[in-house]
Formats: sequence, structure tokens, C-alpha cells
Amino acid sequence: MIALSFGPFVVPANLLTLFVAAIVAGLVGRWAGRLHGATIAGVLVDMFLAALIAARLAFVLLWFDRYRPSPWDMLDIRDGGFTAWAGIVSAALVGAWRGWRQPTLRKPLQYGLIAGALVWILSPGAIRFGEGPALISLSSSTLTDFRGAPVNLAAIAKGKPLVINLWATWCPPCRREMPVLVEAQQERPDVGFVFANQGEDGAAVGRYLSLDRAPPANVLLDPSRSIGKAVGSFGLPTTLFYDAQGRLVSTHVGALSAASLAAALADMTPPHLGRAARP
Repeated sequence: MIALSFGPFVVPANLLTLFVAAIVAGLVGRWAGRLHGATIAGVLVDMFLAALIAARLAFVLLWFDRYRPSPWDMLDIRDGGFTAWAGIVSAALVGAWRGWRQPTLRKPLQYGLIAGALVWILSPGAIRFGEGPALISLSSSTLTDFRGAPVNLAAIAKGKPLVINLWATWCPPCRREMPVLVEAQQERPDVGFVFANQGEDGAAVGRYLSLDRAPPANVLLDPSRSIGKAVGSFGLPTTLFYDAQGRLVSTHVGALSAASLAAALADMTPPHLGRAARP
């Protein structure tokens, strides 16, 4: 399961798991705090905010050149651009500092953080991290070109990494991120890009693309939404990143920015191939 849909809202499964883990950490910490005469709710909030700010700042600094043309995008955290290690270190420093100043917080914090970490580690998403339907298994998906001829994704990849974007013409975030993906498609000939329209007919997709000055290449139709079902994504846009061996190495739910796409491409390609994506 990559994402869950709640009406018009799409929540990535990993974000939902993180939310549940935070609740468990708070509840266990509250229980332990009663035994030691301490309250850790404020500490956990401070740790979360420190992690969020540090992780975002580190990502923006690493990919600053990608944000330079549109500086306001630095504030749009919906692109998923975070550097995990920076957030973890910042949260740990805040927790250690507060525990050093108030010794009664140490045990409740330890119990709460251990409980939250266990929820995260034992969640289905974490257990299956790095796993997913192989590219070859998607060959049975009902993908076609505009003439109705079936298309084999592995044949399109030709041994290269492949990015599969699940989108629809009625989806505003899909339309917003498409120019970013088209630009990357032109910049990175070492990576294949496929735009798999979900649930619409060729006429509707063709009309939409005819209005675009720079339509993407490799636009395919998936009228039964078979790829979305195969990977467990019930929201759009969803982008799948396959390495050269056809393994699903990462996913992204929501609109990509130039920076978050460049970071994903750098992670999925070998260093000598990924240099072009680095800022």
C-alpha cells in the first residue's frame, strides 16, 4: 500500500504510519510520565518541529540550484523534499538537551520513543521497504498506446532505469508536475519515462495533450488503472522509480518539484550516470 484516499485527500502510507507512531509515542510517554511525575508532550512537539525544519532546510541546501528558479517552492513541503538524517539528528539533540535539563523526562522519553520506533519498524510499509511489484510483473497490466495496441514496460525500459508517472487530466497536481517531468525526460536520456494515464480514454487524453506546447513522450493508457492497483496506490499523482534491474526502489505520492525529482533520480541511478541530476 503506497497511499490511501480519503475523499479528495490522498495520504501517503508512510506519512500515516509516522502519524500513528507519534500518537503511540505520546501515549506511552504520557503513561510513563505519570509514574515519574513528568509530561513529555511538549518535548515531543519540539522534537518533531526541530526534525521537520532541519530536514527541510538540509534538503533545500542540498538542492538549492533546483529551487533557485522558483524560490517559493522551498516552502512547499508537499513535494516531499526532506533529508532524513538531518531531521533525526536534530530531534535527538533536542530530546537530549531537554532530558539533560530535566532528568525526570529521561525515562518517559525513552519509553515513548522506543514505542514509536517499534510501531514504525514493524509497520507493513517498513517491513516491505525496497520491495514491490517488479517491472516485469507489470507486463500483464492493461497498458496500451493510443491505437489500442498493448505495450510492454520492460521493452520500453531497455535495461535502463524507468520512471512511471500515474496521472489523469482532471488531476490538478498531475498537471502542475508534468512540466517538471517533461524537462527531466529531455535532460536524462539515460532514464526512461512513461506517463500512464489512469482510467481515461484516448480521446480525452489526446484532447488534453493537444493543448500542451511540450507534451511528454511515452504517454500510455491504463483504462482499468491496473498499475495503480498493482502497486497499492489509490491517489494521483503517483510516481514509481525502477532501477536498471527492474526493481521498484522508491515511490512518490503527490506533485514532484524539480528538486524532489532530481533527488529521486540521483538515488536510483549509479553515480556516474546520476551526475547530470545533481545540482
